[in-house]
Amino acid sequence: MSGTKQILVVDDEKEITDLLELYLNNDGYCVHKFYSAQGVLECIQKNHIDLALLDVMLPDTDGFSLCREIRKKWFFPILMLTAKIENEDKITGMTLGADDYITKPFHPLEVMARIKAQLRRAETYNQALEPKKTDVYNIRGLEISANDHKCSLYGEEIFFTPIEFSIVLYLCRHLGQVIPTELLFEEVWKEKYFDSNNTVMAHIARIREKLHEDARKPKFIKTVWGIGYKMEE
Repeated sequence: MSGTKQILVVDDEKEITDLLELYLNNDGYCVHKFYSAQGVLECIQKNHIDLALLDVMLPDTDGFSLCREIRKKWFFPILMLTAKIENEDKITGMTLGADDYITKPFHPLEVMARIKAQLRRAETYNQALEPKKTDVYNIRGLEISANDHKCSLYGEEIFFTPIEFSIVLYLCRHLGQVIPTELLFEEVWKEKYFDSNNTVMAHIARIREKLHEDARKPKFIKTVWGIGYKMEE
C-alpha cells in the first residue's frame, strides 16, 4: 500500500461518504471513512494520510474544529465540504488551514478533480521549494530555510503548512519587493487568479497569527493596499 494514496473522508451523511468512497476506490485510492469526528485523529496517527475531506457540520463537533486540531501536527491538503455558501465560512476554513472549499450539492467528478489537483499541488511543493545555494534567510529573528523546509521565530520553530511555507519563502526570495496578490497566488497555487479570490488574504492572516503579528502593525509581512504584500528588509 506504500504507493497508494490514502484519503480521509469525514461526513455524517452516509450516502455522500459511501459515494465518495466508491469513486475514490475506483480510481485506486485507499479510503478511511468516518461519520463523525470520533476516531479521526487516531486514524491519522496510524496511517499516512495524503488528503482529507471534512464536512463542516458533524454530530459531535464541527469541521473547523477538526481542521484546527489536524493542523497542529499534520500538513496534508484539507478540503472542506459544506452546504453553506457564506464567504465568512470560506475564509474561516482557509484561515484555519483548509486548502479548498466544496459546496453541497456537488458532482462526484468535480470532487475527484479537486482531489487530484490538490494531490498534484502537494507533490510539486517540494520541487517548487528546491533550495538554492544560499536559500536561507534571517529577517530580524525570523529564519526560514528551504534546505530543510524549516522556519523559526527567535529560535522557536514555527510549523507552517506547505502553502504557508511557500508564501513566506516566496516573499523572502523577493525581499523588499511588492508582490501583487494575483502573482503570489499563481506562483504558489499554480492556478489562474480570479478577482473574488480571498485565499491569499486568509493564508496571510494565518501566517501572521503563527508569527504573533498584529495585523494592523505587522513586523514582517506588510500589506500594500490594492496591490499585494511584501516582506520588509
